[in-house]
Amino acid sequence: MQGGGTGLFAAVAMNLIGRTGSADYLVTGSWSSKAAKEAAKYGKVNQVVPKAAKCTCVPDPKTWKLDPNASYLYYCDNETIEGVEFDFVPETNGVPLVVDMSSNMMSRPVDIKKFGVIFACAQKNIGPSGITLVIIREDLIGHQMSITPTILDFSIVAKDNSINNTPPTFIIYIMGRVFAWIKRQGGLDKLYQASLAKSGRIYDVIAASKDFYYCPVESKVRSRMNVPFRVGGAEGNETLEKEFLKGAEALGMQQLKGHRSVGGIRASLYNAVTIEETEALRKYMIEFRAKNA
Repeated sequence: MQGGGTGLFAAVAMNLIGRTGSADYLVTGSWSSKAAKEAAKYGKVNQVVPKAAKCTCVPDPKTWKLDPNASYLYYCDNETIEGVEFDFVPETNGVPLVVDMSSNMMSRPVDIKKFGVIFACAQKNIGPSGITLVIIREDLIGHQMSITPTILDFSIVAKDNSINNTPPTFIIYIMGRVFAWIKRQGGLDKLYQASLAKSGRIYDVIAASKDFYYCPVESKVRSRMNVPFRVGGAEGNETLEKEFLKGAEALGMQQLKGHRSVGGIRASLYNAVTIEETEALRKYMIEFRAKNA
């Protein structure tokens, strides 16, 4: 489907929330928050955990306030801005589970039978931006609201094999090449191990830095794809962070600046990033600390 993650935020609600009129949203960061805000235009949204000032963990499932009559439970598997990634699949007691896997799809094996809807924008691990991979359980098709645009209507997209309108053919071609590359790497098991190795190298440097580098995310849900950290302590030292970014760019390492909403540094380690490139960042972090601690 087209429309990116923002389009799917609306599509999920318009196609599913009408089943009961309400939906549960598990907000653990910026993207799930945006999805909940969009869904509220089309039905009642129940946020199953209290709003947090900073999203640095996945709250204990025992504290979730789930509605057994919800049309679905929605969550984002990996929050790119905050660096929070689920290490488990939520239990819903029969309520359909909807997940945004835009930033970690194709980075580890997934049991799709556990989900009602999975969607993933292409631009992280699948291909160029401009298309979204959507997997929908068949019994969830056909519940769309009357106002649902044709381009976002799951039933029409499914019936017409995703070509009700002209698809972005070049992007789809590139996706095919990426899938072939994934197979050549050894499949999702190999990519999962690689993601652990890459992120582990950076987290190990942070852990050994005596808080010169600081990651605020609870250890068990630290993302394999996006590693956020501050330089110079928990609150960050802007002068040091600017120097860190300048030095990294001089070595050819681009786009390490953290999102404006959280600041600091963010290392994104998607599938295309190699072990060797990650090692270059690891060595730079060690050298920078030695000069500035």
